[in-house]
Amino acid sequence: MNYAKSQPDMAIMAVNTFVKDCEDPNPLIRALAVRTMGCIRVDKITEYLCEPLRKCLKDEDPYVRKTAAVCVAKLHDINAQLVEDQGFLDTLKDLISDSNPMVVANAVAALSEIAESHPNSNLMDLNPQTINKLLTALNECTEWGQIFILDCLANYTPRDDRESQSICERVTPRLSHANSAVVLSAVKVLMKFMEMLPKDLDYYGTLLKKLAPPLVTLLSAEPELQYVALRNINLIVQRRPEILKHEMKVFFVKYNDPIYVKLEKLDIMIRLASQANIAQVLAELKEYATEVDVDFVRKAVRAIGRCAIKVEQ
Repeated sequence: MNYAKSQPDMAIMAVNTFVKDCEDPNPLIRALAVRTMGCIRVDKITEYLCEPLRKCLKDEDPYVRKTAAVCVAKLHDINAQLVEDQGFLDTLKDLISDSNPMVVANAVAALSEIAESHPNSNLMDLNPQTINKLLTALNECTEWGQIFILDCLANYTPRDDRESQSICERVTPRLSHANSAVVLSAVKVLMKFMEMLPKDLDYYGTLLKKLAPPLVTLLSAEPELQYVALRNINLIVQRRPEILKHEMKVFFVKYNDPIYVKLEKLDIMIRLASQANIAQVLAELKEYATEVDVDFVRKAVRAIGRCAIKVEQ
């Protein structure tokens, strides 16, 4: 793999071995062979890869199928036309209905990657049946598989509020996941599908309450993760400030916060400022105005002015 680009002719000589290994009785060997061939980014090899890849996509072992699914995306990156001509995209779509959740997750990941390079192509045919299969796989695949599936779900438009509520109910358990990326992907899905729920529905209020705790929990992570969480929270607050209106204190700046975290927290505090908490916010901003960091002090003073405009009384 390391020398394939600089010595493509030598790489071709190794292909025959990999093609033989794709027929090996051991599924790990078969998967490793097709994965290695997919990683050798040489145009000449693609024609040798097609037949073994086609067999591996329909292999009896799910480990081989899930590896082959990712290989399709790699092959598409080298030669998109070949993938379409060989019908690999259709096979990949069929794998979304696979009985193994990891195969489903990898098929979704591969199709999503291909769709990024072809934004106008309708690769993911999302319908209620497909969505149901994705939600079933969601409970059993790895955390990164869950992220791909959740991101795919976010592109779906439910038929009505009942379907929207049903999807929300099945995605909500992901809010308690240990991986922050899974949590944020779940929040993205819920934020979109909440748009279709009637605001007077009891479930709507329950969902709002469930969204706050996982977002607050993300702020106890490392500064880098905090920053990513804060950037997402900033967008959420612009759309639905009511989710975090009672959580103002968690956005108060700590003395050991890096400056990029401090500034993001400051911006969120301004957005959450209201008649009910303005006294608390101004008292906190007054403290920040006496800090050592000149840039942060300048931003804190400006924040006081923005709060004054927002809450006139």
